[in-house]
Amino acid sequence: MSGMRTAAAVGLASLPAMGPRRLDSLLEVWEPEEAWRRITGGDRVVGQVLDGRLGKEPAEVLSRWTTAARVLDPVEALEAHRRSGIEVLVRGEPGYPHLLLDDPEPPVALFVRGDLEVLDTRRVAIVGTRRCTRSGRLTAREIAADLAAGGVAVVSGLALGIDGAAHEGALSVDGGAAPVGVVGTGLDRVYPKRNAALWERVAVEGLLVSEVPMGSGPSPWRFPARNRIIAALSEVILVVESHTTGGALHTVEEALARDREVLIVPGSVRSPASEGTNALLHAGVGPARDAADVLTALGLAAPVVGAGEQPNSAARPEGRAASPGRGHRPGGAVDPRDQAVLDLVGGEPVNLDRLAESSGLSLGELAVSLVRLESAGCVARSGGFVERLVR
Repeated sequence: MSGMRTAAAVGLASLPAMGPRRLDSLLEVWEPEEAWRRITGGDRVVGQVLDGRLGKEPAEVLSRWTTAARVLDPVEALEAHRRSGIEVLVRGEPGYPHLLLDDPEPPVALFVRGDLEVLDTRRVAIVGTRRCTRSGRLTAREIAADLAAGGVAVVSGLALGIDGAAHEGALSVDGGAAPVGVVGTGLDRVYPKRNAALWERVAVEGLLVSEVPMGSGPSPWRFPARNRIIAALSEVILVVESHTTGGALHTVEEALARDREVLIVPGSVRSPASEGTNALLHAGVGPARDAADVLTALGLAAPVVGAGEQPNSAARPEGRAASPGRGHRPGGAVDPRDQAVLDLVGGEPVNLDRLAESSGLSLGELAVSLVRLESAGCVARSGGFVERLVR
């Protein structure tokens, strides 16, 4: 029965340390109901099937699975998801996303909230570092808003930094394409908690996806697994700022393995947040300057006006707020005492320590000057760096 098969899959996914490869290995040999029966009974054959995938202490993992399975009712676990508004889609059952059927690593089960029809639209992933600059955040937000306005669903991981900014941008457009969030925890375990409101908006207005069941917390190994789903659900992957290591670069690897096009927003050679993206550009990955370049990669010829570049309010789509990024003209006069500091900031983000050294000011004196410059709308500070705003 389909219902029992789905329930057994939920039960298996709920077992401690049950990752996607272990689960997939089990279901290469048995149907979910049979795999559940064997684990509940402590069948040693399970260990043979998973040879090499249970770590250094396979007997302990198997024992933990059996102990957990004997107290877990998979039917009740499935019903608990449904009561929480979470739909469970199992590979091989009706409703499972067709986009994943031919994927080299399709999830056994997907836990979703929202509208699955979002996956029938054109889709672009926007990913990047959590430790982004203000410029990177604004760029991700603007490109996402323009893509959504152009009918393209923005896919991202709902993390801090670039991911969250991309979803905020997509949601800022009235009548735009709904976003897709792919997360690495159970859909009842918001991570990071600061993005709780954003999670809920994505679930209500778009689609929220996970391959782990309710109650699953933010284990580090789940996020690289999550990244493959982001790549699989997207037609193009756009990277906006990445350090030399991090999840965004892993998503790029997964995208290239799936023959997806990857585009990079070029960044300052002085910014650590762009070291990884600039390295990809040097390696031959194509650049994207704005949403129009991304639309071209999708084969869509209609360029869109940048969210921060509308010539006047009449040119802005109804309900769309002007961006504080490109084209923003801060108010307030520059204090003459601060002009030298502003000149030193220049057009690229600069480290506070370097700025203090080049200005000859103490950190205390520099802080006072930067407060005045921020009040005048001339600079912004983020993560130990100062950036000059367009005037």
